[in-house]
Amino acid sequence: MVGIVSYGAYIPRYRIDRKVIYKAIGWMNPATYMPGEKAVCNFDEDSVTMAVAAGIDCLGDIDRSTIDAAYVASTTFPYLERQNAQIIASAFNLRSDIRTADFTDTLKAGTTAVLSAVDAVKAGGVNNVVVCASDCRTGKAGSAQEEIFGDGAASVLIGDNGVVAKCLGSHSVSYDFIDHWRTNEDTYDRQWEDRFIRDVGYKNFIMEAITGVANKCGVDIKDIAKVAYPCLYGGDDKSIAKKLGLDPSQLQAPLLSTVGYAGTGDSIMLLVAALEDAKPGDKILVASFGTGSDALLFEVTDEIEKIKGKRRGIKKHLEVKKELDSYEKMISFRGMLPMEVGIRGEKMPFSALSELWRCRDQMLGLCGTKCKKCGTPQFPSQIVCVNPECGASGEMESYRFSDKKGTLITYTGDNLAFCPNPPAMYGVVNFEGGGRFWFDISDADLDSTSVGMNVEMSFRKKYVDKAFGVHFYYWKAVPVIE
Repeated sequence: MVGIVSYGAYIPRYRIDRKVIYKAIGWMNPATYMPGEKAVCNFDEDSVTMAVAAGIDCLGDIDRSTIDAAYVASTTFPYLERQNAQIIASAFNLRSDIRTADFTDTLKAGTTAVLSAVDAVKAGGVNNVVVCASDCRTGKAGSAQEEIFGDGAASVLIGDNGVVAKCLGSHSVSYDFIDHWRTNEDTYDRQWEDRFIRDVGYKNFIMEAITGVANKCGVDIKDIAKVAYPCLYGGDDKSIAKKLGLDPSQLQAPLLSTVGYAGTGDSIMLLVAALEDAKPGDKILVASFGTGSDALLFEVTDEIEKIKGKRRGIKKHLEVKKELDSYEKMISFRGMLPMEVGIRGEKMPFSALSELWRCRDQMLGLCGTKCKKCGTPQFPSQIVCVNPECGASGEMESYRFSDKKGTLITYTGDNLAFCPNPPAMYGVVNFEGGGRFWFDISDADLDSTSVGMNVEMSFRKKYVDKAFGVHFYYWKAVPVIE
């Protein structure tokens, strides 16, 4: 039996009310207004960091040595030539003898990655594949895309043991339908006329994929507990449901008014949301949209009860948010607004890629060492135990800190150092189980930060070396989501 073994998601903590966007730039195109809010990446987040966060939520306490492949889907990868999936696999601290692959160039890449993982496990080449889908799309100022696009990610673990939702079948349709596009030279999304996208592509492709998988599996559409597919325009999801003969209760609520349209991550996020409320025996159908559509049908098993409530998923991320009340701050995070960074901000550290290679487990995987004699964890990696009562030499084993929570024991708010979201904050973290190191602090306000605050590690952008085109990632401390 092949299917979903675990699931997870990530939604950035920053949310901006679309009224704030409209108030700032609505004069440009009054027809763009839509209600609700959308999720916005912090300045140190992108599609890679969100994929890592969703994957960590998905993997939970699963033994990462059992993962045989890592797939990631996005249309907003920071790299065109450097495998983004390998960055993510390094952040997960996975084995080196695994498969990694990037899926891109279409918004249905997320479901295509899941299908590829299902096929790989069925074929017997691998046992467990972690799939992440993430997007951080940018629309031009004053465009409808600026209000519609939201940031988010989701992840599923595909395997054949401990399956919580078995895959019953799938159906795909592919068309060279040009609705949205970007070339290598484009920064912003381009699109054709909305009515053409909606009436010719969106509605027809999704309905063709959904009816296709239902017919293949011999399932009556009315017997499916939840049907999930992206909502590009408010209310259009309901018109598709009506044509399919779905009861309103069968339609998985879209995230358009709370997160926005999250690109490749959207369909997988909706799948995760459906699994959060699912019970054994429920059938869940998920479809995507982009140069056609993929539709997958799952049936929930009794195993779902073992992980319910153990993942943050969609619900817990929606509950924890920070209001972003500045349109100017949002576009500065996106790099759309040139900012004065000062002399300190202009001085960029040199990216020593050879040193990054030598320290990759520490920098990307946040792995230190643990003394086999006395059990003392330490970061960075050491040869000699730092415990004064031990001092053993050469008795170290690898120890991962990225999944450990900690306590902030001292911190600083620095108004002299440049930070896109001032003040720059950093502090010393005591890890549960031992170990201590200092980290930058993100997703926190100076007024709400305090000694003793519970923190966890979050994979973030440290800086972007524009001269060499290097995106440098590292781990930061963020407040624990309670």
